[in-house]
Amino acid sequence: MRKLFYLLIASLVLVSCGNGSKKKTGENKTEELQSNRIEVLYFHGAQRCVTCRAIESNTVALLDSLYFKEKVNGKIIYKVIDISKKENEAITDKYEVTWSSLFVNGWKDGKENVNNMTEFSFSNARNQPEKFKEGIKSKIDELLKQL
Repeated sequence: MRKLFYLLIASLVLVSCGNGSKKKTGENKTEELQSNRIEVLYFHGAQRCVTCRAIESNTVALLDSLYFKEKVNGKIIYKVIDISKKENEAITDKYEVTWSSLFVNGWKDGKENVNNMTEFSFSNARNQPEKFKEGIKSKIDELLKQL
């Protein structure tokens, strides 16, 4: 019964966050060699729930307070991507995003280390913002050590 309850809650979150389907194009574009960096990618739809907004605001607060220097020098790049816009279709397809999501990815020597932090984010951003920030900080610090 408890599992059914959690499944129902998860389904409601998905629906309230503008869960849409994206068709796969089958195209695999080769990335150019990139400089070593961390990309924090926040994906959202046209409609955003309270938790979605908490993910964005807590991520911005964390990056601005602890990683300002890294953002300025390009070691950390933060992107907000609206998945409902046609021009963002390629990147949403690349990460197979169909609803609000948060990725913290490391790039080293042209190779990407993808870290999907979506489940962690939805579990913590709204009701446990300090735990959310600590988890994202931990992942960023881990990736910074690898650069």
